[in-house]
Amino acid sequence: MEGIITKIIEPADDTARAKAVHEAVRVLDRGGIIAFPTETVYGVGCRVDRPEAVDRLRLLKNRSREKAFTVHVADRATADRVVHNLSGTAKRLMRKAWPGPLTLIIPAGNSAESPLVKDLGEAVHDAMYYDGLVGLRCPSDLISQQLLQQLPVPVVAASANLAGQSAAIDGPSVRNVLKDKIELIIDGGPTQYQKASTIVRVDGQSIEILREGVYDRRMVERFATLRLLFVCTGNTCRSPMAEALARQWLADYYACRVEELADHRIEVSSAGLAGGHGGATTEAIKVMEQRGVSLGGHRSQSLTVERVEQADYVYAMTQSHQRGILGLAPHMDDRVCLLLEGREVSDPIGGDVDQYESCARNIEAGVHARLKEIDL
Repeated sequence: MEGIITKIIEPADDTARAKAVHEAVRVLDRGGIIAFPTETVYGVGCRVDRPEAVDRLRLLKNRSREKAFTVHVADRATADRVVHNLSGTAKRLMRKAWPGPLTLIIPAGNSAESPLVKDLGEAVHDAMYYDGLVGLRCPSDLISQQLLQQLPVPVVAASANLAGQSAAIDGPSVRNVLKDKIELIIDGGPTQYQKASTIVRVDGQSIEILREGVYDRRMVERFATLRLLFVCTGNTCRSPMAEALARQWLADYYACRVEELADHRIEVSSAGLAGGHGGATTEAIKVMEQRGVSLGGHRSQSLTVERVEQADYVYAMTQSHQRGILGLAPHMDDRVCLLLEGREVSDPIGGDVDQYESCARNIEAGVHARLKEIDL
């Protein structure tokens, strides 16, 4: 790495930032190494498909060939190219915490068969995978986001410091250790959080926090929790029946009691657009009792924006309910759908037990079908 003259860019506005990113892409394409800001600490990295640059990065970080770098991606779609068959828990963490200060350590499965390795060849394998695992990071800093979005492949990177030193949180710290060792430093000023990302190992449904950083344990658990919400009008018959049936189906799936679903990071609830009054109807209680499910303790809840925003999936009984939900939270349109594909669940209110039984059968079929669609 002798003879390198490091170019340093300090972008002062949007135009300068775009130029800096363009220059960084050019350097990476030529097989160079750059330092760049993230929202946590500065990173130093190269394109995953430039083996000579990866070898230089190993030398710079004093890292053996047996240990991989963290794979920096622009989005979930790129993560899918690195490791397929992601668990539901991993997908939820990516959806809720990315882009952001969360590094995920995930079983790589048959890494040689990953789409990225198939596209780029075996030469990229050892830079990304180690001991059957891969580390994935999707930073939210504008510079790193724009950089990753403009590259056709991920960047493998580590913290921008020498082995044994503290991670750099501003441009001058990076210059002190990496000037004339790499081709480019983008000095984006002090990082947003000025502390490291949280590192979480995800294996199926289990999670292990390897390092608490910006996100603490409580936040990670919240991100990992699956939340289902069923919505009708008064929250006295249709949505409570759906909630109860979903709880029972999930308890059977996990071979646990309904009360133990929280241990599996599962939350199921229901609400009504005009809810908040009384309990479940007598007929709803009766048809649920025939299925071994109790609605006796149910109390009607009113739908709120917060309830909708906290849910991973929101199931409406009718198109009118769907419109009402989106009226409260229009940005949630990708998570709201009818419980029954292509048709509505009619309101049995005022009807006899037979009508409630027919309604319950429709809801049961819808609940089972929808839950089978979810990556649990």
